Amino acid sequence: MSRRAAFEIAGQKVEAGSRASLSLILPGQSRYTPLSMPLHVIHGRKGGPTMFVSAAIHGDEINGIEIIRQLLKQKSLNRLRGTLLCVPVVNMYGFLQHTRYMPDRRDLNRAFPGTEHGSLTSRVANVFRKQIIDRSDYGIDLHTGSNHRTNFPHIRANLADAETASLARAFNTAVTVNASLRDGSLRGYAVEKNVPVLLYEAGEALRFDKLAVRAGVRGILNVLGLVGMIKREVKRRPHVSLEAESSHWVRANRSGLIRDAIKLGSRVKAGDRLALLSDLLGDEQSEVKATQEGVVIGRTNLPIVNEGDALFHVAEFDNTEKAGKTVASFHASLEGLGEGDYIDTLAE
Repeated sequence: MSRRAAFEIAGQKVEAGSRASLSLILPGQSRYTPLSMPLHVIHGRKGGPTMFVSAAIHGDEINGIEIIRQLLKQKSLNRLRGTLLCVPVVNMYGFLQHTRYMPDRRDLNRAFPGTEHGSLTSRVANVFRKQIIDRSDYGIDLHTGSNHRTNFPHIRANLADAETASLARAFNTAVTVNASLRDGSLRGYAVEKNVPVLLYEAGEALRFDKLAVRAGVRGILNVLGLVGMIKREVKRRPHVSLEAESSHWVRANRSGLIRDAIKLGSRVKAGDRLALLSDLLGDEQSEVKATQEGVVIGRTNLPIVNEGDALFHVAEFDNTEKAGKTVASFHASLEGLGEGDYIDTLAE
């Protein structure tokens, strides 16, 4: 039997049955500031799909970096079928400056497919598109909340596509949101090229979150198992993920200070209190209330709010009691997991 061909990228060859850490050269701001995009390639001995896992396309959303670090330590990847491309930092410029954006103040996740001769942001998008997306069959893009917000672990995906919906269910978060595509986004471009992509949202910018990391590593392994890239043992059945057709933000109806905010993952009904909002002295106080049934999947961490600020992100469900039980089961399924304990948690 002939040996599987090497995977060629960034001017290097990764032989079948091996792995390598490489760098994709990025356009510098000058010849004195060279930068590169880190890339770890695992090229399986046997054939199979190519999947990318990316993080920090927004430079301050670093939770995915830790997810990828722990993912790469999993022994099951030693017998990988196909090719896994892991990019822990897509936006190296923003990562170094602790900021969401590129140096030209553009959002990299609105610049796809990018061009070779456009703005700096467009050129970086072009590098990632050509080297990673265009060579992949599947993708998982890792995000966190932005602007001092925290997200409860959930998947955003196009659930109208049967294959993408299957991947989302395999990832197995408590909540999956049917999310529309945005112009210029990584996910939007990938879908145009028939590359199903899941967007994993969990945690807060510039912070590591243990729960979010555990759920992220487990979810990626689940998806790798579903598409046949690794073998996954089934020893127990975790929760069943609930799918939300839509979500909405509850906004501040006045300026002031917010306190006693409800916890992420809480189920709410219309009229339930989400937080208290008061003036500086506490003389004028009002309640921030849910407008309809759902589960809180995102919230602000800033106590100081202005009228119109987005405070709570709520995924909409008809049966909040079932949703609440699913969230509790999700937490229980992650208890006690360490870096090497993910192999026995695949949903049937």
